[in-house]
Amino acid sequence: MYSVQCTVYSVQISRRTEAKPRRAGLARRGGATKRASFRHQLEARLGEVRDDMRIDVLGVGFDNISTEQAAQFAFDILRSDEKIYVVTPNPEIVWMARRDKTLRDILNNAGLVLPDGIGIALGARMLGTPLRGGRVPGIDFAVSLLEKMAVSGRSLFLLGAKPGTAELAGQKLKDKYPGLVIVGAADGYFTDDSAVVSEINGAQPDVLFACLGSPKQELWMAGNIDRLNVKLCAGLGGSLDVFAGNAKRAPVFMQKLGFEWLYRLFCEPRRIKRMIKLPLFVMVLVWKRMFGVNTWEN
Repeated sequence: MYSVQCTVYSVQISRRTEAKPRRAGLARRGGATKRASFRHQLEARLGEVRDDMRIDVLGVGFDNISTEQAAQFAFDILRSDEKIYVVTPNPEIVWMARRDKTLRDILNNAGLVLPDGIGIALGARMLGTPLRGGRVPGIDFAVSLLEKMAVSGRSLFLLGAKPGTAELAGQKLKDKYPGLVIVGAADGYFTDDSAVVSEINGAQPDVLFACLGSPKQELWMAGNIDRLNVKLCAGLGGSLDVFAGNAKRAPVFMQKLGFEWLYRLFCEPRRIKRMIKLPLFVMVLVWKRMFGVNTWEN
């Protein structure tokens, strides 16, 4: 299924990847002077906080910004005529993208690429290009953005997880963030993209949280961003389960120490199969640091 999705979406993003430069991944929608001016202002602002560069970790460029800076930039998008999608790759996804050019292009074409995983922050440091903001968990980015959205009465659509989870998450988010408008919710068990896109567009949200798991959510956002009438679409993995209260994050001290992955492994032992790739990820980083060789394929 994944390979089929990649084939379909590679055709859809090919034109995007050919059209460079595109500094912050902002969607193009015509050449109006006012619109272009605002786009340049946004790009300049992001450039100021991230040194106008992305930090490369095995072929994926990460924005060199903090959680708060990322959330502020995303909120600025809501007040513009632009739209973007946001990705939050961890080492597992970077490892997958290493051999998959379609996925790698999708990640690099995102408006924001946030390092969700201590492994990415450590990897950047190992390569001699540390991320100033360190780890930027997708859920922390989401919380910071939600706080800003609530103040201004912005709207949100939740997509993903098991039936009923998105609705429960929406209710709890409304209770926690008075002023936030939840305009719709749908589970991640769908087969017709067009029907889901129509439902989202009918609700007219400012922001869409696509919590479909990786790499499905990245493929889905890239394949549908052009027909989604939203300002911002963010892929946030299992965040809906946390917002709904079905899953808990690690204690704060473990989050600060970068051991949230260990807590999740303890709670979900089946994740060990996915984490077997981490030693390989580290070995490739060491190889690149020592010999300066790009090790991705395709």
